[in-house]
Amino acid sequence: MMQKKTPLYDALIRHMKRNPVSFHVPGHKYGKVFPRNMYEQFSSILSIDATELTGLDDLHAPHGVIKEAESLLAKLYKADRSFFLVNGTTVGNLAMIMAVCQPGDLVLVQRNCHKSILNGLKLANVRPLFLEPQFNPQWKIAEGVSYETVENAIKLYPNVKALILTYPNYYGVTMDLKEIIKKAHQFNIPVLVDEAHGAHFILGEPFPSSAVELGADIVVQSAHKTLPALTMGSYLHVNKGLVSILAVKEHLEMFQSSSPSYPIMSSLDIARSYLGTFDMLDIQTLLRGIEAFKEELTRIPAIKVLSFSKHVGDALKITIQSTTNTTGFELQQRFENEGIFTELADPYNVLLVYPLLKKKATYPTEDVINKMKYAVKDLKGDKINITQLYSSYRKQVSGLVVQYDKMQTLKKQLVSFNDAIGKIAAEMIIPYPPGIPLLLEGEEITRDHLEELKLLKQSGARFQGGLFLNNGQINVFAL
Repeated sequence: MMQKKTPLYDALIRHMKRNPVSFHVPGHKYGKVFPRNMYEQFSSILSIDATELTGLDDLHAPHGVIKEAESLLAKLYKADRSFFLVNGTTVGNLAMIMAVCQPGDLVLVQRNCHKSILNGLKLANVRPLFLEPQFNPQWKIAEGVSYETVENAIKLYPNVKALILTYPNYYGVTMDLKEIIKKAHQFNIPVLVDEAHGAHFILGEPFPSSAVELGADIVVQSAHKTLPALTMGSYLHVNKGLVSILAVKEHLEMFQSSSPSYPIMSSLDIARSYLGTFDMLDIQTLLRGIEAFKEELTRIPAIKVLSFSKHVGDALKITIQSTTNTTGFELQQRFENEGIFTELADPYNVLLVYPLLKKKATYPTEDVINKMKYAVKDLKGDKINITQLYSSYRKQVSGLVVQYDKMQTLKKQLVSFNDAIGKIAAEMIIPYPPGIPLLLEGEEITRDHLEELKLLKQSGARFQGGLFLNNGQINVFAL
């Protein structure tokens, strides 16, 4: 079977077995130059941490084993061209936006996107129009954008140059992406998809369809999120027609490291093979394991397991809430006290990412359930009613008050929360995870923004950006 092959990993192992003597970078010389008291934990990785040597190919000009590995990746996803990314999905998002958009272009963007999308928009100096996602009142989270919102936006702005979407959202919730792509393509609008959390979707039902299969023009995936790849290992896929593969390649060469990590690249080769050799029995065993785990969670009185509603969701994502007067952040902390570390928490929920296990694999789920029971055994009280804020105050289609090119000419000033209302934000405020900005640079600050910010702070959220939030201050533009 073709997908069993791991050409790049095999080449690295052959190289390691030659016991090479290094007079090249990196400086640790396959671990020969490394603190001895720390060597043991790193030894296996150091032995394959090589560079562009004979037989190991070159990520930026692949002609050998990397080219073969990327070709196997494209065959698996049925893409016209696929690339290995060693700087995470972030670099893929930047490259796809820069490859498609020109300065001043109108671009439709899903509002609950990752900060890397917004950074890409700023680099490209485009004029973004943000599409408000649907809101799930039970989960109290933003989902995907509706077909109707996209259709209306295209009617209003038929000359937009790209549609940028996030699919699925962080919690595994999808949307009607197939029809949205069809609508965009009727107007020759390329669809760029941040599919960071959906690298495994090509396994088929019950998982949602991959954006690659549904015809998106560029799709970026974080292989390291659900596949057995090292952190920062991602994939980028291109379906040619409305976008230039050459332009994508050129921008990847600009943004990706000129010294790419061979351990990361070889893990991407392994992850592709792992996914490509999944069989029906693997999938059935995986799903039985997920359902059994969720069933045990429902037996814990203090925990409620949420279900996907309108659209198919990612079976690997399990979102839970406390049935008591406990926030998601507090519930997460209780689990961490017992050695169980979850993907994220918000004021209402805790998100668990179940491992993509094959039929002979094991995982300590029974022990996890016992520890979770212990962690919440003393929780009592009625469910708290936290005020619903998100998405209650935003327009379906909205732009920035101050565009990216003008931002460069304006001065910033710190003001108090109360004085910030009605002013224009000069920084992004980003609860992390999931990395979706609460406040965008260049948009007007409303009272609702600040109420949501205060709620997140009081609940225990962590932030990127907003260095002076603890002082009750925000940077605004001095207009």
